[in-house]
Amino acid sequence: MYIEKIHGPQDVKRLTVGEMETLAAEIRKALLEKLSAHGGHIGPNLGMVEATVALHYVFDSPHDRIVFDVSHQSYAHKMLTGRAEAFLDPARYDEVSGYTNPAESEHDCFTIGHTSTSVSLACGLAKARDLRGGHENVIAVIGDGSLSGGEAFEGLSNAGEMGTNLIVVVNDNEMSIAENHGGLYGNLRRLRESGGRDACNYFRALGLDYLYVGQGNDLEALIAAFRQVKDTPRPTVVHIHTQKGKGYVPAERDRERFHWGMPFNLATGEPKVAPQGEDYSELTGRFLLDAMRHDPRLVAITSGTPAVMGFSPERRREAGARFVDVGIAEEHAVALSSGIAAGGGRPVWGVYSSFIQRTYDQLSQDLCINNNPAVIAVFAGGVLGMNDETHLGFFDIPLLANIPNLVYLAPTCREEYFAMLGWAIRQTDHPVAVRVPDGGVVTSGATFETEYGALNRYLVTQRGSRVAILGLGNFYGLGEAAARRIEAATGIRPTLVNPRYITGVDEALLEPLRTDHEVVVTLEDGVLDGGFGEKIARWYGPTSMRVVCRGVRKEFADRYDARELLRANRLTEEQIAEDVMALLR
Repeated sequence: MYIEKIHGPQDVKRLTVGEMETLAAEIRKALLEKLSAHGGHIGPNLGMVEATVALHYVFDSPHDRIVFDVSHQSYAHKMLTGRAEAFLDPARYDEVSGYTNPAESEHDCFTIGHTSTSVSLACGLAKARDLRGGHENVIAVIGDGSLSGGEAFEGLSNAGEMGTNLIVVVNDNEMSIAENHGGLYGNLRRLRESGGRDACNYFRALGLDYLYVGQGNDLEALIAAFRQVKDTPRPTVVHIHTQKGKGYVPAERDRERFHWGMPFNLATGEPKVAPQGEDYSELTGRFLLDAMRHDPRLVAITSGTPAVMGFSPERRREAGARFVDVGIAEEHAVALSSGIAAGGGRPVWGVYSSFIQRTYDQLSQDLCINNNPAVIAVFAGGVLGMNDETHLGFFDIPLLANIPNLVYLAPTCREEYFAMLGWAIRQTDHPVAVRVPDGGVVTSGATFETEYGALNRYLVTQRGSRVAILGLGNFYGLGEAAARRIEAATGIRPTLVNPRYITGVDEALLEPLRTDHEVVVTLEDGVLDGGFGEKIARWYGPTSMRVVCRGVRKEFADRYDARELLRANRLTEEQIAEDVMALLR
């Protein structure tokens, strides 16, 4: 096998084209074996194998700098830069992350997990090189789906006038996570159909030189193109047409499902673990599609991740123009939602917690200053969401909860979630975000209010004394468990509160607690700094009330075990009970 003899790019350079084709096949086989057992990004990596081999054959990493956009297509790059064992040996699968990481290798320029960033980062590297008089090549690798993000345009626009070596490899596989959306993709199609010769050329219009490679999975064609642009004194785009999921029939056939996946049966492509029951994404898609049938003003919006809100291809077809995918453009999604709401529509934007940080300015300026009643459904918020350091879901509470005019709600179960979501869509007074419960679907069987317009009114679900536990959203159940443990150990029955509103303080509820309570505990499934608990602690600051705030510490935790992270932050029912009892003693 060739792959076992590749310890760095210098070993790739010794191979013939035929040997590199064999190497590419070995890489693809190793990728499929690991991904089928371990999960990860499937289609993006299978489609980039030949291009990655060619890049390392022609360029001289790490002297030449290669920046991968999102970097979820960097698995082959890792295999060629000294990390092959993490793909060949199952015992070492977890030694590398799913994204580039400079702590792993000098061949990785940045830790990157979000989209549309590579060209801007490469522009910075090129500027720094020119300032110090260097001569290395700087290469940005970006997918066609990432071009829909605003930062990609900003980077290309800047690159077009830099007048220096900057090579942008556009990997065009005609897909984002799902299908591409936006007027830009009409031009990419015309360029593909004309072999790169169409007079209308997005990249040339921005001042970049341009080279098209129609066979983007052909090693000889790729090597010739990269040799042609190596050491160019001009900003240049190399537009390569590749096949997403290449070499694995199920991934070629169902490119959306195989963008990323959990472990699957390699022979059939079917998941090794069948989905267990319903999830909140599926339930949300069903709810919104039904709501569309009753309200012609309702519009569901996604920024490149339709599955987050349960809109399968079939549901997208049924919704028609009432479902809008803006591409990977969270900023536009928020401003679009604000405009629809201002015009009398009912927009609902579904987004992963990790991605909402990409649009803080639009949330503040375009939406909340104007107080337009758009609705945001925030998914995977909390410790149980994605656990790569680039995709953490526990920063949304401080981000959203401190923007004026925004109402951020934290339901505790299925019934409360849909009661809140239904109200958010009907009301016309505020922009409203709903933090979709994370983890398995909790069905309480309880009946909840359907109107939440009287803001910042917490719900007391159990009246006790001495100790009050405020269990926010996902952590309400943790509060229940801790309360039971405290009562069993001490005979003290804690007061249990469902705060519901992340964005405000219920002074009318907090004030009376001072008469017969000594300790207030806040539990939130998010970072403590700037979070919900600090609001409660600040309110009680001038009083004698003891306030214990429990959440996660501010850090870029990477590939953590959720149970270990909770225990490290004293977020188990046993630890919470211990801390409370110590204060009572």
